[in-house]
Amino acid sequence: MTAEILETPTDASILDPLRLRLDELKANRLYRDFLPVAHQAARPGHTWHDDRLVQVWCSNDYLGLSQHPDAIAAQQASVAQHGTGTGGSRNIAGTSVAHVELERRIAEWHDKERALVFSSGYVANFESLSTLIAATPGMVVFSDALNHRSLIEGIIRSGAPKQVFAHNDVADLRARLEATPAHLPKLIVFESVYSMDGDTSPLSEILDLAEEFHALTWLDETHSIGVRGATGAGLSEELGDHRATFVQGVFGKSLGTVGGYVAGPDVALDYVRSQAPGFIFTTALPQASMDATLCTLDIVQKGIELRAELDAKVALLKAELRVRGIEFLDADSHLVPVMVRGAERARQVASMLLEQHDIYVQPINYPSVAKGSERYRVTVAPFRTPEQIARFAESLHHCLQAFDPSTPFTEESR
Repeated sequence: MTAEILETPTDASILDPLRLRLDELKANRLYRDFLPVAHQAARPGHTWHDDRLVQVWCSNDYLGLSQHPDAIAAQQASVAQHGTGTGGSRNIAGTSVAHVELERRIAEWHDKERALVFSSGYVANFESLSTLIAATPGMVVFSDALNHRSLIEGIIRSGAPKQVFAHNDVADLRARLEATPAHLPKLIVFESVYSMDGDTSPLSEILDLAEEFHALTWLDETHSIGVRGATGAGLSEELGDHRATFVQGVFGKSLGTVGGYVAGPDVALDYVRSQAPGFIFTTALPQASMDATLCTLDIVQKGIELRAELDAKVALLKAELRVRGIEFLDADSHLVPVMVRGAERARQVASMLLEQHDIYVQPINYPSVAKGSERYRVTVAPFRTPEQIARFAESLHHCLQAFDPSTPFTEESR
């Protein structure tokens, strides 16, 4: 027994390849740093960091609902009544009455037969796509080139052949559909709003193609839920086009809680409910989270003024950036990608903003975006004041100029 142990490679040697890979990431400025934060419910959009109050300008909490007093009260009341956890998976004592009600409300919201709640939007995409595609013989998947990683990984996991069409390029998608045998089942996977560029998809044109070529469609509405449409149901609601076969969304962004979901045909989601490992074999989200989500769903569905305020603040932020000549992508959404260009530059300017101005933005580097297109994905919630917005833009301008004063930031540089 002792001899066998001595002949076994030590833990250190087994882990050496991982250390080498980490060293490569650090050398190439691709190592991910995580900033510990302590969000403040009493000061929306702020966090404590190193005993300082810091403004957060890169949050996915687009409407600030994670700190809404009604949502907090709903979750606290539910915890007091039901406890902090479910104690089981959805099929073993984990399906609360709040899960059932939330799934009913979501299906109705998106005009679909059924909805399923998952532990996150990533899991909703990965588990549902991989399960459904793998169960459909001969399925060919058509995926937008800028789709989120959760969509990509779900498709890969299914083992089905994949066609990647140029981003938002309807002509390229058509050509690929035409080149695919008509008898094969087809699924088009795309998003309504793309988070890195902030641009929207030609949703109705893609759905027209799907009808023409008898394809199913998977629409990821993650970044438009809560902020687009009369009741916040996303870009499809805004356009009045509900033809997508499946709609995926999340609670962890505009709804301010946690979890994700898929809405679609009853038979398809009943199959996912019965077969997807990530749905069956994981502890269900606490009822308190679901009750808080039901609360914020009410706020979002009635939040016409909230969405109008968000649009006004986004327009104001863009104006403040533009007047200072700061390069950004002027996309048709609430997301404002500020182009910094250069991994080290993005890192150092972000550090200056944090240390000198108490402003937190997170550099977005390769592989999330192409090298040379590094950026900050800036978000501005409805509660931001004009003074805060102006101060953010001025602080960003100061740090960009301090880092590289020779680089012109002009309107024409976009």
